[in-house]
Amino acid sequence: MQLDPLQDPVDTPEEAYREVLLPFGKFALAFLAVYLVGRFLVEPAANRIVRQRNPNNPTILDAFRRYLRLVVIVIGVAFGMAAGGYGQVLTNSTLIVAAATLAIGVAGQEVIGALISGLFLVVNPNFNVGDWIAWGDREGVVEAISFRTTRVRTENNETVTVPNTELTTSTIVSQYGRAEFRVSEEVGIAYDDDVEEAMSLLAEAATSHAAVMSDPEPRVYFSEFGDDELVLHVQFWIRNPTRQDILRIRSEFGLAVKSKFEAAGITISPAAERELSGDLRVEESATGGKAPADER
Repeated sequence: MQLDPLQDPVDTPEEAYREVLLPFGKFALAFLAVYLVGRFLVEPAANRIVRQRNPNNPTILDAFRRYLRLVVIVIGVAFGMAAGGYGQVLTNSTLIVAAATLAIGVAGQEVIGALISGLFLVVNPNFNVGDWIAWGDREGVVEAISFRTTRVRTENNETVTVPNTELTTSTIVSQYGRAEFRVSEEVGIAYDDDVEEAMSLLAEAATSHAAVMSDPEPRVYFSEFGDDELVLHVQFWIRNPTRQDILRIRSEFGLAVKSKFEAAGITISPAAERELSGDLRVEESATGGKAPADER
């Protein structure tokens, strides 16, 4: 028997909306439940453990918070899709899955690369928040390492946002990343000055500074014969310095050397002396005036 099409059951608008909203509501509830548990129970406990085990490493703690939040969101989406029945739809739609994978791979290639680069920076023990780094023609203090970028504050208080991929593919110099840092300075004196006395005063200026290490002790060398000066080289070590510490100590050391040399009558970097020779000839012009001078 053929049924009359007019008698077939037809979904009402309410039923149509229910078929759409019910799976979405299940997705939202499952995602929200997982996110709230992760956000307010799992994350605080995990962050507390990481903070206790790495009290002096803010880089690890900051990165752990960011990546843990991402993991919570991904797990929440997975549970939401399972609760809403979207997982079965995707499983049965091979074409949709393939297209989505291709789209994500093309559109997110740079993002994924930046995420991986950021992870490499975080696990690098020689790259931490608070370090002074130099890369390319720029330098500054690392303030934060996020998923895609690293924030660096320059010496002029400029904030530079650097892609993580740029830092992982560049040569990074961390001048103050070690426990000890060596300062090297060159000082020129006149040829007539007492070299041994000048070397003794340089060593005294270095050892008398409170920030200079006594082991290894400061060393002073005769470096070279300059055109107008004798060049002395002094080296001393500083423990756990920052960029500002280096600038301050170099300034204080230079002022101390100047004061000691002036008291001893030693000339610092004497002015260059040059002797010019030649003659100047002046000729009378036909009009009785003087012709332009001819220098030779």
